[in-house]
Amino acid sequence: YSFIKIFNCGERFLVHKTRGNIQSRVIYFLMNIHVLPRTIYLTRHGESTGNVQQCIGGNAPLSEAGKVYAEALAEYIDNENISDLIVWTSQRQQTIETAAKIDAPKEQWKALNGIHAGTFEGLTYQEAAERYPEEFAARDRSKYYYRYPGGESYHDLIARLEPVIMELERAENLLVVCHQAVARCILAYFLDKD
Repeated sequence: YSFIKIFNCGERFLVHKTRGNIQSRVIYFLMNIHVLPRTIYLTRHGESTGNVQQCIGGNAPLSEAGKVYAEALAEYIDNENISDLIVWTSQRQQTIETAAKIDAPKEQWKALNGIHAGTFEGLTYQEAAERYPEEFAARDRSKYYYRYPGGESYHDLIARLEPVIMELERAENLLVVCHQAVARCILAYFLDKD
């Protein structure tokens, strides 16, 4: 018989005759789950110049309003006085700049990059609708499964975020500075939303 026995709420595991991908993933999840109290902050990056121009995707610097947000975030985190805080950002400029003034160790995660919009990357929503009307309409019909030409869908993004979720389960006190689509997916996981 196959079984997993958990001792003292995850202090020790006994795994016997388990095979296959699903069983291995369940074991990995159970062995990495964090049961002690900790704080996870999740924030979108400050407004970028690309946001102001209503561009899809991109790697733009912060706007003036984004810089004000970054300052306020750093001040808020400093006032919270969180012990052993770690900051995770994507590899995009807007998240790195948002976290820059926070006095804590930082890690950049490629998996936290925003959804890759393929040929739509850098276009405004209006330009995308004018140049690719069929694609833009398809995106509106099924945002979750719609895959940008040469890019990703939300479904793809969730698969990309799985290792991040596993690390979030293991993490201590953490601030994640990410992009809107990424924040939606992480929040949906923790709130148990489809």
